[in-house]
Amino acid sequence: MLSSLTSASGQRTYDHAIREFVAWYCSEPRLAFNRTVVLQYRIHLEQRLYAPATINLRLAAVRRIAYEAADDAGLLSPELAAGIRRVKGVRRLGVRLGNWLTPEQGRRLLEHPRSATPREARDHAMLAMLIGCGLRRGELLTLTIESVQQREEHWVIADLVGKGGHVRTVPIPSWVKLAVDAWTKAAGITEGRVFRAVKNAGRVWGDGMSPKVLSRAISRRAE
Repeated sequence: MLSSLTSASGQRTYDHAIREFVAWYCSEPRLAFNRTVVLQYRIHLEQRLYAPATINLRLAAVRRIAYEAADDAGLLSPELAAGIRRVKGVRRLGVRLGNWLTPEQGRRLLEHPRSATPREARDHAMLAMLIGCGLRRGELLTLTIESVQQREEHWVIADLVGKGGHVRTVPIPSWVKLAVDAWTKAAGITEGRVFRAVKNAGRVWGDGMSPKVLSRAISRRAE
């Protein structure tokens, strides 16, 4: 089931959700994998006072298991799978608060003094992409040189596969393209992943970077 997900972050999230469900399922004798059991699991999650978004994500992973078990593996009857997929999530009331950047905060973050090192050029380009193009973390980490294309005299990220496998084309503002070009020129990157790890000596290595490296880079810029 995990291999059917295109996003690495989605795979990690669903893997955790599935392991949590299996641990609960095996904690005591249960009925067969059916709608009643999934309803019991939803009640269990609500009793643990999880946020509605967390509960709905866990249930989405369980529904995906049922779909794959019935559709591809033939391990579950279509009737049982349909019953599981009819289990509704928890209603989300109101608007969940978050720590959002204002336009002025984003501008100050991008204008943060920086040296001309490859690492600083990379961090600035990543921030420009996140703020200017609205990319998710997983989308930024998997971005390739080949996907940055010119369409009708405008630069875009073509056929970007995002959350849930949705494909879209994202316009790239000119100031973002300049930041990315400065990084790729300094790093000598002409193909493959756009953003990669940088050693302390300034040497670019590997064919990508981990979410942890990205988080550290953003934290450095925010200090």
